[in-house]
Amino acid sequence: MTQPSSPSPTATYRLQLQPDFPFSAAERVVPHLAALGVSHLHLSPVLEAVPGSTHGYDVVDHAEVRAELGGEPGLRALAATARAHGLGLVVDIVPNHMAVPGPTFLNTPLWEVLRDGPASPYARWFDVDWDGGHGSRLLLPVLGGRIGEETRHLRVEPEDGVLRYHDKAFPLRPGTEELPLPRLLEAQWYRLAWWRLARTELNYRRFFTISDLIGVRVEEPAVFEATHATVLRLIREGVIDGLRIDHPDGLADPTGYLARLAEATGGRWTVVEKILTGEERLPGSWACAGTTGYDALRHIDGLFVCPQGAGRLFSHYRDFVTPLADEGGDWEETVRRAAYEVVSHDLAAEVERLVRTAARISARDPRPGDHASWALRHAIQELLVRLPVYRPYAADATRAVQDAAMLGRAAVGARTAFRVPEEARAVDLVHDLALGICADGDAALAEAAGPADGPDRADDPDPDDPDRADRRDRADFAARFAQTASALHAKSVEDTAFYRYPVLLSACEVGGDPGEPALGPEAFHAYCARIQRDWPATGTVLSTHDTKRSADVRARIAVLSECPDRWRDVLAGIGEDAVCGAGAALLPGAGPADPMVSWLAWQTAFGLGTPADGAAAMGAPPGDSWGRVAPAVLKAVREAGLRTSWTEPNAQYEEAVTEFVRTGPCGATAAPLAALAAQLAPYIRANILGAALLHLTMPGVPDLYQGTELTYSALVDPDNRRPATFRPELLAELDGGADGGVGAWADGGPGGGGGPLDLAGEKLRLTVAALRLRRAHPEWFGAAGSYTPVYAEGPAAEHCVAFCRGGRVLTVVTRLSLRLVETGGWWDTGLRMPPGGPWRDALTGRTGRALPGGEVVGLSELLSRSPVGLFVRE
Repeated sequence: MTQPSSPSPTATYRLQLQPDFPFSAAERVVPHLAALGVSHLHLSPVLEAVPGSTHGYDVVDHAEVRAELGGEPGLRALAATARAHGLGLVVDIVPNHMAVPGPTFLNTPLWEVLRDGPASPYARWFDVDWDGGHGSRLLLPVLGGRIGEETRHLRVEPEDGVLRYHDKAFPLRPGTEELPLPRLLEAQWYRLAWWRLARTELNYRRFFTISDLIGVRVEEPAVFEATHATVLRLIREGVIDGLRIDHPDGLADPTGYLARLAEATGGRWTVVEKILTGEERLPGSWACAGTTGYDALRHIDGLFVCPQGAGRLFSHYRDFVTPLADEGGDWEETVRRAAYEVVSHDLAAEVERLVRTAARISARDPRPGDHASWALRHAIQELLVRLPVYRPYAADATRAVQDAAMLGRAAVGARTAFRVPEEARAVDLVHDLALGICADGDAALAEAAGPADGPDRADDPDPDDPDRADRRDRADFAARFAQTASALHAKSVEDTAFYRYPVLLSACEVGGDPGEPALGPEAFHAYCARIQRDWPATGTVLSTHDTKRSADVRARIAVLSECPDRWRDVLAGIGEDAVCGAGAALLPGAGPADPMVSWLAWQTAFGLGTPADGAAAMGAPPGDSWGRVAPAVLKAVREAGLRTSWTEPNAQYEEAVTEFVRTGPCGATAAPLAALAAQLAPYIRANILGAALLHLTMPGVPDLYQGTELTYSALVDPDNRRPATFRPELLAELDGGADGGVGAWADGGPGGGGGPLDLAGEKLRLTVAALRLRRAHPEWFGAAGSYTPVYAEGPAAEHCVAFCRGGRVLTVVTRLSLRLVETGGWWDTGLRMPPGGPWRDALTGRTGRALPGGEVVGLSELLSRSPVGLFVRE
């Protein structure tokens, strides 16, 4: 853990900047966001990106603030307005990759590399394997067809030194402008190729499987300095206060990168988008405040899943879908099959680069030598698919023991995949290489000058020395193995298996475990205690621009784990119309009926619901659910890749799915779905408010995604990246309705006067109360504070999650509220108030009696007005 040099935020508010919501639009909502109680705005990437980008992660120029957002003057104006309202700025940065834009001249460093090749001063910027085939050229898989079919669309502009292909532009190598087209193409430092060749022939590192995003070698000091100069200048000048680091697992050396960044920023508050799985821990050597918070999301969501009900829901799902074990019938088998598919198909080019490197190492050393390429490939694939986490960290000494143990276990399984034991010795070589071990047993990484091939060889005093070449290759293998492992886990689990195992969609979330979706209070308390001790300034989230479903959608779906039989009965009552009859006579190419997509579509529609929480609810107006559910379901079936995919679409099947969504889950036959939602409304309310309050008061720095202070229903991107709608008038109404207004509370909590609130109003009141408490009393919630579990006493104790922060704030939340009601309610279950007092309700103001410290209060009294409570010691 690294303590920030400046005060950590008390809470951040994420804004998705885009041309339709630039800096000026963000500036206009600053007063409202300041009134909510956050301390910092959290901005999506602000550097120059591909024109029209709605997310900004496709950076083309690190030196400039994005013009479409208002440029640096717009960013400075936003910072000034934020500062005037007591807010700072946290900015998302993307060190791992840059865009390969259509007109490549938009990316000046890449343009110069394409023009001048390895001799370009920018060649060290990009992670290119120049010896990876193609005659020492960089493969550009941009053609819509094979080269012989597309040459008629190529146009040479010799006077400008440009080669054009439709709307794409590429530089010509100097001196080749007048050559005949075939010779001109051969003479370039790049090879234009059919887009389908990327899967197996690509020779540059990319972001996951997206060839339009090329890996940047930020581990090079000169590249780090060039790509971070503008951001660091804006930090020094007081415009930016903190950073979010996108995809650190894509970096060759995350530990070294974060150390360099912390030194350059003076230790500003920085969180990293590291996805932790299972019991994995963030490396203690990382110079950051913690993660962006998907681990917190997992622990919050798990509280609202009934373990017994989830098991019964799986039984109903199995009866409805009848899936094969590796196609959604068993979670582990589904993940394993997806991993094999991705590592052998989607990431074939990345694996081949590892094979080439391992083969060079094997050829140099007779001791492990004589490994066939197929054996090395098999060993690499078998080790990769058996890693339970996103990646190992060979360069991090603090992870050496656990990574060695993890890879050792993977190697045991990998050896069994070889029929001939002697050939399985390739696993031993790959195992050692993945750990960065040299032939002499030492670590290769410490002495490695850089990747084995490319421009760095010119900086090596003896590039042909076999020992140095071996160490370079071994360091390169360890880094690329880890980067490939990260891409494999993301693509096979998040982007494939999650969509093939739709039992309970709320569990299919980044960092989640659909195979074990439920977590109990003890697991939550243990997690919070550890975070408070080790990473008190880490980020926490419930909804982000990357979550597949917003927190409120997941909260609705999670209720189904408490009533699996009702869900079964709803689908049974709909009858044949509940199943996507994709084999209809009108669409003969669509294939047989698909109950899996049917189950997924019905749950998606149930989760999205309709904005029935009043005008303040975030989301689109009633009646447009089909326009939102259908794209999300189509994305799901393409990602699942069982009946259609992004690269091999089945138009007839997709048309059948779209029509099913329109007439089924979003049509007249969905009436039973609406009826079920109405029956479950009180329990949905408890989940939504409970998750929100836990998030806002647990250890760490809560990040609110735009609009989530109200009820907010969003599906997978692009649905969750729509410009936000803000309702400052509702906050003003709440504040104005308080007895004496907000100022009547010394602790900053809002009042609760006025008429009954709808769910959006309740959530806003809760959010503002917690945020203002955090801002007014950071010592209660931050590193100097404390986290103490508070346990209920009585027959329904398991339905209560409570904890005290800093001895001054008590959070009380109801979990599994439907099961609670079905078993008779709270009965005589009580909660002993923490010492001190009196304790007063921060949600309803000064009404109600003060509660003495140490008194056991019945939960039926404590939570008489709401399924959640927030109490402050006076």
